[in-house]
Amino acid sequence: MAEDTERTHSIDRPARNGRGDRTEPTARHERTAPLITVLIVDDHPVVRDGLRGMFTAAPGFEVLGEAGNGIEGVELATRLDPDVVLMDLRMPGGGGVAAITELGRRAPRCKVLVLTTYDTDSDTLPAIEAGATGYLLKDTPRDELFTAVRAAAEGRTVLSPAVASRLVSRVRSPGNEPLSAREREVLGLVAKGTSNREIAALLFISEATVKTHLTHIYGKLDAKDRAAAVAVAYDRGILG
Repeated sequence: MAEDTERTHSIDRPARNGRGDRTEPTARHERTAPLITVLIVDDHPVVRDGLRGMFTAAPGFEVLGEAGNGIEGVELATRLDPDVVLMDLRMPGGGGVAAITELGRRAPRCKVLVLTTYDTDSDTLPAIEAGATGYLLKDTPRDELFTAVRAAAEGRTVLSPAVASRLVSRVRSPGNEPLSAREREVLGLVAKGTSNREIAALLFISEATVKTHLTHIYGKLDAKDRAAAVAVAYDRGILG
């Protein structure tokens, strides 16, 4: 398991006057904008080092720590309470989608900005459905990444152009994407009346993964539930 690292940042606070109020930091009454605190979650040490260096060198940011997988990321975010979590998706030992879901439960104040190399529907949709505030690719220019983190800290949705285009296309033409082999396998078990827990055991995957597959199936078949998905699949010849 990757070793967690933390860094503290000393911030000079204005003195208080006799009434207990904070005095202005300068005679010109200037106020310094608060730092945006960031947690980096990625399984590649080189990527974490690069991101830490970028944000440490940029004004207005403070890197609170870094983690090598989603499980570590959730634990650190719960303890450190960062403004923004930069989250990779595919990580051994704990993926990003499950971590985003858990952060929504345990650290709802944190905004999650996905930063990954993958832009397929099977990656973007589950992450956004899990509660990610934004989704960027790792080839995003430095200044655009800084802007995106600031926007995410304010709760604004940020999507890379490629991801936004895919999502728009999907909304405009639902039901046209073929099911993957795994999705057909899951749907076949659903058609037999198999529960999510039983499907997970049979396919050696988690129940959360089963639910993700079902979400993809519903979207691709333009179905609202299990029964509708099975009916559409039989009608199209996907099953039987």
